[in-house]
Order: sequence, then C-alpha cells, then structure tokens
Amino acid sequence: MTEALLLAASFAVILAGALLFTNAVEWLGHRLGLGEGAVGSLLAAVGTAMPESLIPVVAMLGGQEGAEEVAIGAIVGAPFLLATIAMFLVGASALGYAKRRPQGRDLKAHMPTLERDLTVFLVFFAIALALGLGTPEEVRYPVAIGLVIAYGVYVRATLRGSGDVQNEDTLEPLVIAMGGSSVDAANPPMGLIVFQLIAALAAIVAGAHLFVEELIHIAEEIGIEVIVLSLVLAPLATELPEKANSFFWVRDGKDSLALGNITGAMVFQSMLPVAFGLAFTSWDLDKFAIVSMALGLAGGVVAYWALRLRGRFEAPALAIWAALYVAFVAFVAIA
Repeated sequence: MTEALLLAASFAVILAGALLFTNAVEWLGHRLGLGEGAVGSLLAAVGTAMPESLIPVVAMLGGQEGAEEVAIGAIVGAPFLLATIAMFLVGASALGYAKRRPQGRDLKAHMPTLERDLTVFLVFFAIALALGLGTPEEVRYPVAIGLVIAYGVYVRATLRGSGDVQNEDTLEPLVIAMGGSSVDAANPPMGLIVFQLIAALAAIVAGAHLFVEELIHIAEEIGIEVIVLSLVLAPLATELPEKANSFFWVRDGKDSLALGNITGAMVFQSMLPVAFGLAFTSWDLDKFAIVSMALGLAGGVVAYWALRLRGRFEAPALAIWAALYVAFVAFVAIA
C-alpha cells in the first residue's frame, strides 16, 4: 500500500514538474525567436520527454537489482507509446474538436519539420531494434557516439527550418509569475523563465528517482517482471504531460506544436536514450521490448501515411494506432 502511494506521489511530482517545464520552454522559445516547429519538436518535446529520459539514468546510477530492465523498458517503451496511444488520443481530440478547429480535420502543421521528425524516428528506432537482437560491445559504443552526433545534426536542421515564431498572444501566462502582483505573467522577465525551468527540472529528477525505486518494489511484490511494468506503466506515467499539452494545442488548431511535441519526443527518445542504453546496458532486448519496438515502428509508419501523405486526422489511422497498443497489452497478458 505504501509503495502504491509513493508511486502515485512520484507521478504527481513528475507531472507537475513537466507541466512547469513546458510552460517555461514555450516562453523561452518565443524569447529566442524560434519557429513553432523548433519549439514543438525541440523545446517542448525535450521538456516533456525529460522525465522518461531520466528514469533509465537514475535506474542505472542506483545499481539496484532489476535496474537494467527498468532502464531498457523506459527507453523503448516511450517511443512505442508515443507512436501508438499518444497519436490515437491526439487524433481523437482533433476529430472531437473538428468544428472548433479553424482547419477542421485537416492538418495545419509545418510539414518539413513533421516529415523530418517521422523519417528520423523510423530510421533510428529501426537501427536500435536491430542492435538489440545481438550486437557486440565493439559495435555498440561507436553507434552510441554516432547517435549523439546525429541528434546534434537533427537539432541544427530543425533550428534552420522551423517555420514562423509563435505569436505572444497564443502563449499561456508563466505559471510561477501568476501569483506575483509585481510581475506581469503575460510578459515575464527572462530570469523568471529560467528559474521556473530549473525548479521544474529539480522536481522531475526527484520524481524520477522515487518512481524507479517504487516500480522495482511493486514488481517484486506482485511477481511481475520489471521489464513489463517499465514498458507499460513508466511511459504512461511520465509521458502523460506530453499528451495533455498536445490535446490543448490540437483543440486550438496549433498542430505544429501539438504534433511536434510528440514527433520531436519520438526522435529524441529514439536517439539519446538509446545511445545511453547502448553504452551503459547490455542492450539485450527480450521479447517484450522487441514487440513494443516493432509495434512502435508500425505506428510511426501509420503516422507518416496519415499525417504527412494525407495531411488529415482520419478514423482509420486512429483505429490502427489503438489496435497496435491493445495488441501489445494483450501480448503482455498472455506471454
């Protein structure tokens, strides 16, 4: 009972920290003059992917039994969730708000950024899956370094072509400034934005540390493999802020931010955390990790077809994304 309460507490801390983080990075992106594609695919995506990315690091640093399973599960579970259930929920939100959205069901996003995100994800997540089928250390370490360099190239390309700068009127007031009578939350100073970023990151780190400890304890008590819980529970808990932000953005027709927030995180999760896994774990994927990655790649293909090629939110794509997620849960239940 205590473990469950602590797990819920860690979830609340992670959620609060991530929401504060994304609120601050939107303001930071505006102040830095970044286009919506870069704000969504880089600043917002990395901010909301931070909790999930810290879990494998904290797990390996803790050195507890089962830590490697938690690390690998967190690394491969997040892209799977983003490419399936997150896409489904955002698409369903777009259809539900079709009458409110200025563009209806049509997609109004920065297409070069969207195409870049999905292509990079499909290529590098496929490489990560292939390496997990059996690769010697001599190969893993150079590839890990290559992934870090490749992400730097991706960031540069995104910054150089990311669309228009977000209008200040579309930004939510800075959360930490809303209670201060002497500070205009709708036009906060740079120092306050940075302070909120640091405070939010501290909350994320603390929540991730507690989450890892309680996840292992609960897995031991109920006799479920740690890798299963980390593949299903960890991504749902730590990626929830990402979906919540995208719901609001897609409702208001801000598709570049809504989808960039997801596809940018897919890119990030398929490169930097995978590089960490290759360098600091055995990267020997079991059947659960392999199936989740294969289904995640399938979800990415559907996203490319529906969003990039057809440029619309449509029911068939939503049905496939939901089916892919349900298929994995069913596989876990019967395996």
